[in-house]
Amino acid sequence: MKERFLTITLRSDWQSALRAVAKASTQNAYQGETLNFESPAQFFGQLTQRRWEMVRTAQNNGPMAIRELARLVDRDVRRVHEDVGVLTQLGLLERTENAGVVCPYHSIHIDMHLEAA
Repeated sequence: MKERFLTITLRSDWQSALRAVAKASTQNAYQGETLNFESPAQFFGQLTQRRWEMVRTAQNNGPMAIRELARLVDRDVRRVHEDVGVLTQLGLLERTENAGVVCPYHSIHIDMHLEAA
């Protein structure tokens, strides 16, 4: 399987973000995947420091059980399970067949540009 990569963008105009993804999808070659947030508040509300730590740990260790992930990040299994739910909804983690999790992306790029209103 080819290495997958993700670009996280911040665009308040979700329609232009959708158009950009649609344009890239017309290419024959794999262009990567995109996750867009409409505001910095939405981005930082969903992707907290602890959740980033979980993504990074999963990215470096391959498929693992949620208990193992909780042990590696030194957190309560219940809280890790809740965060895994959020991260799977966002697509940053995926469930494995044996109820574990994996980060499917070889690289994750954050494209964030903030300017004065």
